[in-house]
Amino acid sequence: MSPCISVMSLFVVIVRILAEEETAVCEMWGSPEFPLLFKSGDIMIGGAFFVHSQVSASSVTSSDAPDPLICTRLNFREFRFAQTMIFAIEEINNSSSLLPNISVGYKIFDSCGSTLPSTRAALGLINGQERTFGKSCSGQSTVHAIVGATKSSSTIISHFSTCACLSNRKEHPSFFRTIPSDYYQSRALAQLVKHFGWTWVGAVRSDNDYGNNGMATFIEAATQEGICVEYSEAISWTSLDEQVERVVRVIKTGTAKVVVAFLGYDEMDILLEEALRQNITGLQWVGSESWITSSNLALRKYSGILTGSIGFAIKKAKIAGLQEFLLQVHPSQDPQNHILREFWEETFGCSFQPSLQGVKQCSGSERLRDIKNPFTDVSELRISNNVYKAVYAVAHAMHSMLKCGEKSEEVNIESCFPGFRQAVIKGKPICCFSCIACAAGEISNSTKCSPCPLEYWSNEDHNKCVPKVIEFLSYEETMGALLAGFSLFGASLTLVVSFVFFWFRHTPLVKASNSELSFLLLLSLTLCFLCALTFIGQPTDWSCMLRHVAFGITFALCISCILTKTITVVIAFTAKRPANTVPQCSVLLQRMGVLGGTFLQVLICVVWLTLAPPFPHKNTVYAAERIILECSLGSSIGFWVVLGYIGLLAVLCLILAFLARKLPDNFNEAKFITFSMLIFIAVWVTFIPAYVSSPGKFTVAVEIFAILASSFGLLFCIFAPKCYILLLKPERNTKNHMMGRNQVKT
Repeated sequence: MSPCISVMSLFVVIVRILAEEETAVCEMWGSPEFPLLFKSGDIMIGGAFFVHSQVSASSVTSSDAPDPLICTRLNFREFRFAQTMIFAIEEINNSSSLLPNISVGYKIFDSCGSTLPSTRAALGLINGQERTFGKSCSGQSTVHAIVGATKSSSTIISHFSTCACLSNRKEHPSFFRTIPSDYYQSRALAQLVKHFGWTWVGAVRSDNDYGNNGMATFIEAATQEGICVEYSEAISWTSLDEQVERVVRVIKTGTAKVVVAFLGYDEMDILLEEALRQNITGLQWVGSESWITSSNLALRKYSGILTGSIGFAIKKAKIAGLQEFLLQVHPSQDPQNHILREFWEETFGCSFQPSLQGVKQCSGSERLRDIKNPFTDVSELRISNNVYKAVYAVAHAMHSMLKCGEKSEEVNIESCFPGFRQAVIKGKPICCFSCIACAAGEISNSTKCSPCPLEYWSNEDHNKCVPKVIEFLSYEETMGALLAGFSLFGASLTLVVSFVFFWFRHTPLVKASNSELSFLLLLSLTLCFLCALTFIGQPTDWSCMLRHVAFGITFALCISCILTKTITVVIAFTAKRPANTVPQCSVLLQRMGVLGGTFLQVLICVVWLTLAPPFPHKNTVYAAERIILECSLGSSIGFWVVLGYIGLLAVLCLILAFLARKLPDNFNEAKFITFSMLIFIAVWVTFIPAYVSSPGKFTVAVEIFAILASSFGLLFCIFAPKCYILLLKPERNTKNHMMGRNQVKT
């Protein structure tokens, strides 16, 4: 059994043992527990506070019934917690919106700050005062929820139990709290110590679940932060004086000047008394939330010990109306209630029994306004605020459960928020459900999720369908702007080359390069660069047809010019051989070659556009949250035939240029054509797998890149060497130099 096992779990074990007895009636053993404070109601909320902080010790044997437990030493702070719970319940009863027409009652028991009385209090809350339960021990609890206790080891539903062990939902499925777990505080304390550069510390803790678990987490975190712990001692508020004295002596003789005290308020009080007796001073104390803000410890006698103490505090708050409620507490509210009389006697140092000598008699006219103690002090409402929130959490939960089955939407409050759907909890009533966030692309009306229409997507809150973002390669985005810039740069550079060729059109180099074909090639290259712009922007019916047709025809024209130029070079050189009777290629034949090569591509494009033209397509398959607007090819065969025809012209050109690479010429144009065709083919061979695998607008970007890369390759490989001679080496721009006649022959 886990050391953190809740009293509820212990009760279940006891009930199961009793149920196994073959008796006709399930009977309670011992005497029933009665609440300190009680009020009946339609909904009952239980409370467990250690209103007394000491309990009489009694011997427990297996043969004799245990002696009745006697709790002493009234705890004003815990009594304030109990009255805060009553105050919250009275507020709820007076509310017209929360649990209307339903009264809330309470049963508040005294746990006495010890496990055994806490167990009796828990059983009293669950069983009530009935002594028999019929033929089985199963039945309805007398309360619907329990707030308490303050200490982790005996808690059920708590406002001040911070032990991380209680976060285990498997072992403690019914435990909730309105205060953070020590899992976070312990690690924060380690980081706090590290922040101040304290790497050698001592540690003292409460010998219970709160202290043991909290300190274990602190030591683990401190070790990771490089902090060494000299000693780790434990005390309990029930420890013998010798044990407390030994722990304080360890602190006093230790070399660590920083002490981390993961102690409850009571243990810290005991430790300080002994530290005061042994005159311990000069230590830096780092405290847990239980005592670091306690006004009871902020006394002058402890100032030499605690001055400069640091730690993490629970957030304080103001509760409107609580102080006036506390100041109205009076024994006359319930004359038969002994705890109210005891509170009054402890507060004013008087007695309602006139027979006691040396003690003044209480008149009942004393005023709490004249007293300042932990009960009346509301300047530091930290734990009281957690009690207040716990009561309201129970009230809201009960309100939602009671309204769960009603059909009216006005009062149908566990319904889920927009963007969430209801999910039935297995084994629970139909009105008990979990709220699960809708999946992406779905919205809800608080009951179930429904998908958005195909061209719509859910907003961040999943409560409204909004049009999907339409994505395409645009001029406004960086990639589109860069590609457009390179396209215009290439076209401009081609025009510059055209101007250079036109300026030197009468020189031998330009004439030898077949000026008509060169200018036509430069024109086609300009169009190749510019056709890339048709791929950028929002696809339309016309732009989709234009981009592929322009691409196919301009590149067919370009490669046809190069192919014709290559054939011209080969024929021109072979015609100079004496034995060869092949006539020189006429201008008419050159023009026919260019037009013929281009016409076939035009014919292919016309057939493609007639049968299955490209069209704009909204792609919703690749990305569910957005629409990719792209140009569908219409006919994939048409596209690949266009591309294949360009590839065929390029391969023919490469073969002819390769065969003519060793012709006798100082300026062998066939070599440059060979290089240009190698680059061209390499680009488009690489383009095919990249085009097929690229998603969305990146498909368009890949095609534009291939167009620009191949165009730049043709421009530089064919025209850069010529521009170099024309502009930088004019002495080579002679007929003799180009024919190689000025070289010495071997």
